[in-house]
Amino acid sequence: MSRLVIVGDALLDRDLDGVVERVCPEAPVPVVEDVFSSARPGGAGLAALLAVADGHETVLVTALARDAAGRELEALLGEARLHVVDLGLAGATQQKVRVRSDGHLLVRLDHGGREVAPVGRATGEAVDTLAGADAVLVADYGRGVAQAEGMAELLHTLDRPVIWDPHPRGGPPVPRAALVTPNRAEAGVVGDASTRAEELRLRWDAAAVVITLGARGAVLAAGGAVHTVPAPPIHGGDPCGAGDRFAVAAAAVLAAGGQASDAVEEAVRSASAFVAAGGAGLLARRRPRTVVATGGCFDLVHAGHVATIEAARGLGDRLVVLVNSDASIRRLKGPDRPIQPQEDRVAVLQALAAVDDVVVFDEDTPVDALERLRPDVWVKGGDYAPGELPETAVVESWGGRVAIVPYVAGRSTTRLIQELTRVA
Repeated sequence: MSRLVIVGDALLDRDLDGVVERVCPEAPVPVVEDVFSSARPGGAGLAALLAVADGHETVLVTALARDAAGRELEALLGEARLHVVDLGLAGATQQKVRVRSDGHLLVRLDHGGREVAPVGRATGEAVDTLAGADAVLVADYGRGVAQAEGMAELLHTLDRPVIWDPHPRGGPPVPRAALVTPNRAEAGVVGDASTRAEELRLRWDAAAVVITLGARGAVLAAGGAVHTVPAPPIHGGDPCGAGDRFAVAAAAVLAAGGQASDAVEEAVRSASAFVAAGGAGLLARRRPRTVVATGGCFDLVHAGHVATIEAARGLGDRLVVLVNSDASIRRLKGPDRPIQPQEDRVAVLQALAAVDDVVVFDEDTPVDALERLRPDVWVKGGDYAPGELPETAVVESWGGRVAIVPYVAGRSTTRLIQELTRVA
């Protein structure tokens, strides 16, 4: 993988996802209820996260403010273990808030974007960072990082590919950029996109210019020729972040020594898949899911087991079944057990629609396995009291709870074995 340096303005993006079931009585607008807020880095921060997710060694050169949103953005970048070179922003963090319901965007609210705040000069750390890159992607969102004092000179003199993703509020790309990636609006396309791509390549003195056209793919002007790259058909999806996905994919190909045409073809494929998969919203903190666990030997799965598993699954969003290993069962139940080896028992459990995952443990109790998994709910079937179970203390130690679900009378593995032995 390559060493990519992302230069540009990091924003704070927030999604407010809720449920719409009625219209406001004061005006014909939807009422959004049960709202869950999730945040992620936006702008150049999103581009950097995508590069990290692709496995590239990535450094983000940006400017962070000292306001609450800036501290939250810094924490999010830190959670991604992303190295940040901070030039400093003497103003407010720009925030983009999307209000959504059922995957559909209802309205976007922007904060801190009306005035561009001063950005610090390119530091010695920024100089060293750029010098060590395989390629540099400038994600210019018009907030001043790409135009910071000394930055243009650094980018212009680099002897490695510079990919420039422009913004109407930003400045022009540095001369001799390897690839400039405006979308249709940023390129000011009125008529033929092919003609406009070549016009911009000459104006910007760039090696190549690609105009992205959304579902229609892209048009590339390079080496005096113009190429059209169609996009694969997709249905639905979320285009948020598609431009960053496109630019990062193109930068990776150029960093590895590929040609502009190869970079654009890969970028179109990558951006299309990204949109189809749900866009940038997939990178945000999502609504926490309730993890439920239950356990046992499950030597011969019967109606009682199924009832417990179904009841457990109804208590949360994900069900993990903890299963005693063969050695554990022999210690607990004697040398004639289990009837089925653990591979077969796991296969049967994994075939149940209610089961999301199966974990085999080798101890006599599932306490150690629970400590590793840390579920929100631990479920047992039967007539136990929670205080009687050795698992209760460990589950409650991280704020989990123990749930006892009804036991199906007359259903047990021991009884089945006795019946089978009698019949035989």
